[in-house]
Amino acid sequence: MSYRELLSKDSYWMRDEEIPIVLSTRIRLARNLTDSTFPQDVNEEEALRIEEKITAILADYILEGERLHYLALNKLTDIEKRVLIEKHLISPGFPELGVARGVAVSESHKVSIMVNEEDHLRIQVLLPGNNLWEALRLAGMIDDYLEERLDIAYKDKFGYLTSCPTNVGTGLRVSVMVHLPALVRTNQVQKVLGALAPLGLAVRGLYGEGSRAFGNIFQVSNQITLGKSEEDTLTHLEAVIRQLVEHELQAREVLKIEAPLITQDKLWRARGVLENARLLTSDETFTLLSEDRLGIDMGILPKANAGFVSLLVNSLQGCLQYKISRPLDGHFVNFERANFLRQVYASASTHQT
Repeated sequence: MSYRELLSKDSYWMRDEEIPIVLSTRIRLARNLTDSTFPQDVNEEEALRIEEKITAILADYILEGERLHYLALNKLTDIEKRVLIEKHLISPGFPELGVARGVAVSESHKVSIMVNEEDHLRIQVLLPGNNLWEALRLAGMIDDYLEERLDIAYKDKFGYLTSCPTNVGTGLRVSVMVHLPALVRTNQVQKVLGALAPLGLAVRGLYGEGSRAFGNIFQVSNQITLGKSEEDTLTHLEAVIRQLVEHELQAREVLKIEAPLITQDKLWRARGVLENARLLTSDETFTLLSEDRLGIDMGILPKANAGFVSLLVNSLQGCLQYKISRPLDGHFVNFERANFLRQVYASASTHQT
């Protein structure tokens, strides 16, 4: 697979799942090397040595038939880095951290392993839909492979040692991305999500801490890693996600019963703009695509010829620029975005009445 093919393709987690609401599952493990300075304090020479050591081991690794391709960040263009961020393969602040940083990406993008981010290793598995246990299984396989070949920092009393104290213990962060447009439209979302903090869960926007909930998309993740097993963490989050899904489905029924014509009109207007607009900002696009997906899920709109998540990510500035192989700004971005979406919706199913 060529370098450009790897970055251009849709990530596996962007596939359209038949089950609505739960868009993706992410498992992330933080690991560090014994007797090595944590990345935020490491000097350039040691950072390069750590990078070389880790990448040499990853070069020979094949996970269920897939090789990992290492991308050194200092060899990537700004647009390529942005594509990696938009596809959730690296964290938003990672490209700013300095030399000897990179990411190993599997051919399907199921796996990405950041080297010298906040920790020496950030192992990430990202899958579509509600696939917590499968994601944990794959992350565990990678973790076992690395622990057999590297001296990983671990203490019996504390567990895995990490740069941030909140990750000490299992080093596990579990995140589920959910689409909750009906809860937003019925003004219930703050009440429902506000109840999660006492349960040890954090709610963030589409791109993690500090980001907005574009397109009515929220990420729900665990906050506790010390004194709790991986299995307990997943079981707890799984139960909470089931409740969130139930609340969202109930809110959709409320929209059907209490405001059927208003709801249908709003959703059909969103489809009409996607089919005809000549300029679209990213904020407008996320709102319209969220409403369109809600209309599809509720059986009001015909299904589009591309999945919700794929359309969201591919309409972002980095992916748009990479697709047409030139920088874009101002109205040119908004024009290309609208053009891309018109082409998708032009071939959608014939309108229902």
